Amino acid sequence: MSKINRKQILEILDGYDKEDITIATLGSHSSLHMFQGAKAEGFRTAVICEKGREVPYKRFGVADEFIMIDKYSDIVNDDLQQQLIDMNSIVFPHGSFVAYAGLDNIETIFNVPMFGNRDILRWEAERDLERKLMIKSGIRIPKKINDPADIDSTAMVKFPGARGGRGYFVANSTEEFDQKIDAMLKRKWIEEEDIKDAHIEEYVLGCNYCIHYFFSELKDEVELMGVDSRYESTIDGLVRVPAKDQLDIGADPSYVITGNHPVVMRESLLPQVFDIGDKITETAKGLIPPGFNGPFCMQTLVNDDLEVVVFEMSARSDGGTNTFMNGSQYSYLYFGEPLSMGRRMALEIKNGIKEDRLEEIIT
Repeated sequence: MSKINRKQILEILDGYDKEDITIATLGSHSSLHMFQGAKAEGFRTAVICEKGREVPYKRFGVADEFIMIDKYSDIVNDDLQQQLIDMNSIVFPHGSFVAYAGLDNIETIFNVPMFGNRDILRWEAERDLERKLMIKSGIRIPKKINDPADIDSTAMVKFPGARGGRGYFVANSTEEFDQKIDAMLKRKWIEEEDIKDAHIEEYVLGCNYCIHYFFSELKDEVELMGVDSRYESTIDGLVRVPAKDQLDIGADPSYVITGNHPVVMRESLLPQVFDIGDKITETAKGLIPPGFNGPFCMQTLVNDDLEVVVFEMSARSDGGTNTFMNGSQYSYLYFGEPLSMGRRMALEIKNGIKEDRLEEIIT
């Protein structure tokens, strides 16, 4: 099936009443601050929810419209898409939206106007594409191990897609790799066909910082919006246990993200942070035009040489943006008031309408 014609999307957008735009997305992941930010900038909001999962959006009062569906994957149904179009909707993508709608569907059949660059979403999901972008950007990344048979020191093993850390594991040898793959198959965390897609890289010892950026197409500028770190199960539970008792537990550590907490990086690291953001956005313009457009996240480790090493990216709003719903230490510096990622996204839409440049930031 061929990719969606951008001309078709712009024709739909051209038929919108720009004075009555609705910001819509799935009720999950990082949608709370998207809805709150959109309402703060004067937009109507619509949440698409599975039955039974609408409670937070009602209790927090962030949604004007509730579109109830049987399952989240129904968002790509023709009738639902037409309902969103009839509401002059612009969809804000996030991790759950990408996972449930499906990349193939987003690229080929989902014709509701979206904020950002829908083409770049595949570059975060497929490790080889993600790595290509980072290498061409000149960013420091972990060394890749091409074959499990070549594991001779501590390595991190990951799988494609927005899994929230599920299925990540550490292996020190080929034998340990095989044992943990077998255990994951038994837990049904992966399928047999996933094994060939395992991405293996050197394990970088350092502190975890997930850096949230916003690239403004209207200003042609990268903004640093916030930084978070993650609570991951079971690894964070294990490190609370004395070392002598950890072996007795016999648990295989996993890295499933269960929560996030806001952090600040030491100020002397910020030149590296901005350099990473500038390099990757400039490279993306040429590889996947128009490149990054709106929120993205670089997941990093900082070693004891104070080197920022990027090991993963999100090409849309990342779950860690939930840590600054009322603004971060960094986003405050731009506007002198609390600013969430959701409000920053809504502000870009608002400015796009005001400057008659909305089509530049919609795909």
